[in-house]
Amino acid sequence: MTVDLEEPAVDVPEATERPRRRRRWVAPLLVLLLLGQMAAVMVVTAVQQTPTIDEPVYVGTAVSYLEQHSLRYNPEHPPLGKLIMAAGLVFAHPKLDPAFRGNQSLLGRHVLYEAGNDPYELMFLARLPMIVLTLLFGLVVFAFARDLTGTAGGVLALSLYAFSPDLITHGSLATLDVPAIGFLVTAVWLTWRARSSRAYLHLGLAGVALGAAIATRMSVIPAVPVVMLLAFLSLRKQRRSWLSAVAAAVGVAVLAVAVVWVCYLVIDPRLRFLTPTGMPEIHGLRALFVDLLPLPEPYRDGMRIQFGFEDSTFQGFLFGRLYEGSLWYYLPAALLVKTPLGMIALWLAGSVAVLAVPRLRPAAVYLLVTPALLLGLAMTGARDFGSRYAIFLPIFLAVAAAAVVTVRWRWAHLAAGLLALSVAVSSVRTFPYYLPYANEAFGGPSRTHLLLHDSNVDWGQDLGRLADRLRERYPGEQVWLVYKGAGVPSAYGIDARNPLKTPPADVHGLLVVSDSSVAKATGRLKALLATSGAPVDEVGHSISIYRRP
Repeated sequence: MTVDLEEPAVDVPEATERPRRRRRWVAPLLVLLLLGQMAAVMVVTAVQQTPTIDEPVYVGTAVSYLEQHSLRYNPEHPPLGKLIMAAGLVFAHPKLDPAFRGNQSLLGRHVLYEAGNDPYELMFLARLPMIVLTLLFGLVVFAFARDLTGTAGGVLALSLYAFSPDLITHGSLATLDVPAIGFLVTAVWLTWRARSSRAYLHLGLAGVALGAAIATRMSVIPAVPVVMLLAFLSLRKQRRSWLSAVAAAVGVAVLAVAVVWVCYLVIDPRLRFLTPTGMPEIHGLRALFVDLLPLPEPYRDGMRIQFGFEDSTFQGFLFGRLYEGSLWYYLPAALLVKTPLGMIALWLAGSVAVLAVPRLRPAAVYLLVTPALLLGLAMTGARDFGSRYAIFLPIFLAVAAAAVVTVRWRWAHLAAGLLALSVAVSSVRTFPYYLPYANEAFGGPSRTHLLLHDSNVDWGQDLGRLADRLRERYPGEQVWLVYKGAGVPSAYGIDARNPLKTPPADVHGLLVVSDSSVAKATGRLKALLATSGAPVDEVGHSISIYRRP
């Protein structure tokens, strides 16, 4: 009699291999589900929202790139983001009157409402490439966190990214905030990868990504020296010479500069550009810095315009207080309102874990220094307009939050999962009104307008929804409209008069006011609101409707 000792040895690996194969599908499935829901809500948001204040300028400029190869419009922002929008707009074959003359705001109005184009089609096609980019940056966040902490950390980081109300909001708009920071975090991730494999390839790609970031938004420029430092550290980690590390860091910057030049030359190979009239004068170190930058003259003129903005005084609104100038604590306060509570907890816990876990400490300079620098600079800015000025935090700190899964605490994974679930619930509850989101501690999106203004709550996005509401609930009634936005009410079927050009005693019927205008009301509008009682209706948590007898 013989005993077959081979069979158990064969059967056991087969039995254990099946669960392993199944587990290999879990992470891709979760990534697909998270990005799929993000894509769905961003598309719905993009379809439902009419143009925000900044979008028509960008769309009009993108069309001028396609039709006229002109660098004349919107010089205060570099061209790459608008070139990406143009990649979607080209399918609409947009029309632009060659005889048009006017500033960039009038250009946006002309392209969307006066040149015979379909504003809904143009806005969706301009927003669609931004949605795709936002989803791709989600993959970067997943990959970065997975490289640091494993698959569980990657999924946790992606869940925070995919359910972030700010990222859903601004990732679905034809604006520049998310693309610029997405390219930047890609550059930082690539420098991290250079620590372990194919250093020069990864650093070359990092230079391209960094160039894409500064070719999209000038506010990213302070991060250039940081990325150069990261490139240097990555090569030193591989025991390369000091000279090689310095050369690599300089090479990253050179590649970034080259990308910026290419973006301008794609639009106009001859770089025909006239310095705009009324350019602000800047002096001292700022003027020297701009003059020494090895970038195209249109880019440097754009920086001069941005410095001019920073020398101006704007109104702000925080927690019911209207004020002149800026408050250093505005952005932290706005983020406290606009960020899900579970996300804040995971950001803090993850940042502590990055510093506390020995093997993750080298990542601290990659994950925490850049957002800390950008936040410090943003807090000194002159424009208290919205949490979008700190959009880098939900991206960088989503990766940092993944460090929680490396903590050797019995309930760490469960706590992280529950906090991530609370973020998802809070985000889903605000659907489809992501722009005016506020977390539960501050009463949710219906109360955001009492605390903040501008792109935090009311950016002109609800003109289409207002048209539907007036048609469905108030047909035939006289409408008086104070709208803060770049849309044209009549283009959406809204027949309204301006109450600010009429004696208050003659204003009867529906008084419809954008909530940012309510927050900043003075003079005649303030008097009208004082005699109109409480709102009888609201639209999108951004427009209030009053009834005046």
